Amino acid sequence: MQTKLNGLPAFCRGGMPNVLHSGGTEAGHAVSAHFQLYREALNLLVSAIMKYGEKAIQKANLEIWDNPFPDRDYTIDISYPEFTCLCPRSGYPDFATMNITYVPDKKVVELKSLKLFLNSFRDKEESHEASTNIIFDALKESLAPRRLDVVGDFNVRGNVKTVIRVSL
Repeated sequence: MQTKLNGLPAFCRGGMPNVLHSGGTEAGHAVSAHFQLYREALNLLVSAIMKYGEKAIQKANLEIWDNPFPDRDYTIDISYPEFTCLCPRSGYPDFATMNITYVPDKKVVELKSLKLFLNSFRDKEESHEASTNIIFDALKESLAPRRLDVVGDFNVRGNVKTVIRVSL
């Protein structure tokens, strides 16, 4: 979502031009209010033209279900080979396979909600370490699993390969 607005004037992206903040006059406040309304209308327009997948990703929340076999230890392995996030330094995309392995206790994660949650990183500027740890923390907090491993296996970029492992 943010990347689509980068070419717009600052007031459309959330900031106001400095000239509007300097005067403090009634006219300045009226202009500032005008630009605020313009920005809100533009945001509504952008959300109206968003594709259904973008809307689903924007609203992504992990959906947690009851474990149908809470008295049994079993392992759930999930591989998500299309993970992307943005490098916080360059803005270039980073690609990875996220591997999630857990032994559930009382809760399991619904897979479509997990997919949308992982897709929500595609426009976020997060390092390899941060994105892997954020995913780990969200699953640990939501599921309280008996065991949890999250591995971010990032593709080579700049002749460097990174694998981040976080375990409980």
